[in-house]
Amino acid sequence: MSSEPNPEPDERGLVIYVGQDKAGHWLVQDNGKKLEGRFVSRSAALSFAKGECQIYHASLEMAGIPLVPLIPFGPVTAVDFQLPRAA
Repeated sequence: MSSEPNPEPDERGLVIYVGQDKAGHWLVQDNGKKLEGRFVSRSAALSFAKGECQIYHASLEMAGIPLVPLIPFGPVTAVDFQLPRAA
């Protein structure tokens, strides 16, 4: 057994980002691409993100660059409403 410290840093845990996309929408996303929320204000986004950080023991960071939405915000088309039919 070696008493030398591990030179590799620990893997980064869950991080929740708050920021805006290029269109100016406030977004909350995690680094695992499993969480996304869209908000009308910075304070609403921060409030949600802080709650998620407590639940998941994540760290909170303000995004330094525009976030890219994981879920498109465009209008829903008629095709999007169609449900697949069972055979």
